[in-house]
Amino acid sequence: MKPLNTKMLGLGALAGLTAALLVLGASLQPSFSAVLYAASALPILLVGLGWGNMAAISAVLTAAVVGAIAISPSFALMMTLVTLLPAGWISHLANLARPASEIGGPDHLMAWYPLSDILLHLCGLVTLAVIVVGVMIGYGPELIDRLVDALFTSVVQQQADFAPDAATISQTKALVLLLLPAIQGGMWVIMLFAAYYVATRIVTASGGGLRPREDIPSSLRMNRNTIFIFLVGLAATFLGGIPAMVGATLVGTFGAGFLLSGFAALHFRTRGKEWRLPALILCYLASLMLMVPAFFILVLGLSDTRKAIALTPHKDADAPKPTDTQI
Repeated sequence: MKPLNTKMLGLGALAGLTAALLVLGASLQPSFSAVLYAASALPILLVGLGWGNMAAISAVLTAAVVGAIAISPSFALMMTLVTLLPAGWISHLANLARPASEIGGPDHLMAWYPLSDILLHLCGLVTLAVIVVGVMIGYGPELIDRLVDALFTSVVQQQADFAPDAATISQTKALVLLLLPAIQGGMWVIMLFAAYYVATRIVTASGGGLRPREDIPSSLRMNRNTIFIFLVGLAATFLGGIPAMVGATLVGTFGAGFLLSGFAALHFRTRGKEWRLPALILCYLASLMLMVPAFFILVLGLSDTRKAIALTPHKDADAPKPTDTQI
């Protein structure tokens, strides 16, 4: 960790102010809110990965204070839970390293915190954030009833011949109740990981990053234990009530993690193929528009769970280039 100094704290405060302004901009521009919310994690990740924990803490605290003053303490809490805290925490994890000899590796190498475990923490933090925010806004059947009723009323006003029966409305409400937290949690995991990916590339290109640049297609996989969390969440969706909503959130967040690892595995397995680029483009487009292709990518992620540890030489060692070790 770099020594504590005013420059570090100042950089963190500037990053926190930038993050807060992006979140405030998202609240004023609903059409770009998702992009701006995700982008607000980027300043926190940049200072965390480039300057360490104290800079990240300074950024998170500054952003939270600005949000509390500009909007409200509850807004600042939601912003911290959803964006700031996950960004600060995964930047902390990414900077963790220990001698490779402690895990049975060569003495001259350092082992970095596995990317699979970083993704595990990210999924867990987003799950907790979605649950807490849901409690704060009173998410539940009553809120969904009002939303779905308003939706059907709007459709009926536009299409007079549309007359859904009570059973259809009831099924729609039950489906939306579980889909909203799953989709929201899953999208947030993907966007935050995308912000982490961009931040690592920027920091590495600037030469100030602590963690080496990893080969994402070969190293991005989910931890083996996450399969059990995903299955528990899937089973909970059949229980109804609060357990079902929590289970749906788990399915969405950890399912997004498996989707990311599935795409990484797809990138890795198609290397060197002449048809690689059009095939990848087709897979991405199909997954955006249809559920079936995305399901197969998720299954690919479920079928390939492991832990890849990035290894780099000590600063004072003369050793080979960084490698990945699987355990």
